[in-house]
Amino acid sequence: MNKKSPLAFMLSYTKKHWLKLLLAMFFMLCSSGLNVLPPYMFKTVVDDVLISKNFFMLNLICVALVLIFGLKAVTTYFQRYFMNEAGQSVVMDIRIDLYDHMQRMSLKKIYSSRIGELMSRITDDAAILQNIVTGTLIDLMFNLVTFIGMFMFILYINWRLTCLIIFVLPIVAFLLSFASKKLRRAGHNVQEHLADITATAQEAFSAIRVVRSFATEDEELERFTKASKENYRALLQAVSVQGIFAGVIEVFLISALSVVFWFGGQNVINGTLTPGELISFIGYIAFMVQPIRSIMNEMGTLQRGMASAERIADMFEVPIENSESNAGTISKKISGNIKFEHVYFNYEDNQEVLKDINLDIKAGEKIAIVGSTGSGKSTIADLIPRFYEPVSGRILIDGHDIREFNLKELRQQIGIVPQECVLMKGTIAFNIAYGLHDVDIKKIIEAAEIADIREFIESLPDKYDSEVGERGVTISGGQRQRIAIARAVIRDPRILILDEATSSLDTAVERQVQKAINQAMRGRTSLMIAHRLSTIREADRILVLQDGNFIQAGTHDELINAGGLYADLWRMQYGDVS
Repeated sequence: MNKKSPLAFMLSYTKKHWLKLLLAMFFMLCSSGLNVLPPYMFKTVVDDVLISKNFFMLNLICVALVLIFGLKAVTTYFQRYFMNEAGQSVVMDIRIDLYDHMQRMSLKKIYSSRIGELMSRITDDAAILQNIVTGTLIDLMFNLVTFIGMFMFILYINWRLTCLIIFVLPIVAFLLSFASKKLRRAGHNVQEHLADITATAQEAFSAIRVVRSFATEDEELERFTKASKENYRALLQAVSVQGIFAGVIEVFLISALSVVFWFGGQNVINGTLTPGELISFIGYIAFMVQPIRSIMNEMGTLQRGMASAERIADMFEVPIENSESNAGTISKKISGNIKFEHVYFNYEDNQEVLKDINLDIKAGEKIAIVGSTGSGKSTIADLIPRFYEPVSGRILIDGHDIREFNLKELRQQIGIVPQECVLMKGTIAFNIAYGLHDVDIKKIIEAAEIADIREFIESLPDKYDSEVGERGVTISGGQRQRIAIARAVIRDPRILILDEATSSLDTAVERQVQKAINQAMRGRTSLMIAHRLSTIREADRILVLQDGNFIQAGTHDELINAGGLYADLWRMQYGDVS
């Protein structure tokens, strides 16, 4: 599929707002037409009022001027109202679609991108696009229509003098085209550096504890200052290009005005042109300078907007993960049998993470996977809800390839408790029932009971309506983790994945959370990715992963007695193998 140009991309969003745009165009034509009339009235003032001393015509022109500018004010208001309404709607639609697309992109793409740069598309680029559509584009179209209208009038007044202007217009058109390309590149450069500023600030504030811990405030300030200076230089370059071309074009137009005045003056002296016609003609030329200057300035801003539109359009070219339409048609309650058949996986660097993984987990079985850092433990867990796709091989649930399942419904039956529990800004009840609608408070309380967090919640003044703060910063790590367990079990998932769910907690808190985990695992197929081996002693089977493949399997006691990597890991953590 051919990639759309930035303009075609924007126009594709205008279809459902065609009536507003049609009304805006109608009032724009009316406003531009009224804006073109005053210079032509110079002819009447000179020839029919001043020379002929016609008082009636003087009164008529004065009244006409008031009416013209009154109507122009009315039509301009409606033009701007309908254009803004359409423009705001278009940008809102783009921003919503962009957000929807970005959150559905593959995790590979999201994790390989700087979050600040992704956010810059939704915030900075969308804001510039909004200003373009609701401001610059309106002014550009108005000035273009005004310029065309004025050109038609000078052609009507005297076609010979107009021919002199026509010789200049190709040069102006060439300069405009050349300037547009320069300004597009400059605008793209500005937006890239602006995204870098956003990303740098986002990284620093997201890792503020690390920055404070290592006292690297000055280094982060230096990074931010460097990015800001790069953006400053890019902005100056864009302003410089815009200013140079605006000045050159204005000089060409004033030169053309001088030539017109010289030839027109001779025609007045020879009697082939009236003084009023010459004044009107020159008036139009003088009035045309402003629309062209405005067009030049607006072209610079527009090209920056086109650069933003191009960056947004590029994001839509990034593939999203399989949607419901192509993620399979099986939609049923699963039992929880999981089977890996000859599964291989690697990330974009082509280094194999998993090699020929074969694994059979029975419904209700508690399986633990251990291994050194980077051995591929979390990758196995991520493959089950299809966060990633195997390079080869297949994964079955209840005998069906997981690609045959409706993706959304499959994930709704898989509960995940991650190592880093991130809560959303909102109430505790909202976080426990996250993603579910119209959930009975009884179900929330039951989930809190299973997660062993009910007593704490009900000790709070607002109980389940207590706010947790952004990312859950107002409550402790252990409490966050238990809320995450409640969030996982409220859906009554058939498969529960615990990805190092207690590794970030201290020993005392870990014991409390482990109690909640054990209760949550009852009756469910459970997959535990573990770093602390004490948390998995009661697992039905423990699988030891090394260099992307299983090298040991058995219960805790069997693996300790067998020796090997598991026994070595246990000895490193606890000093003996008892």
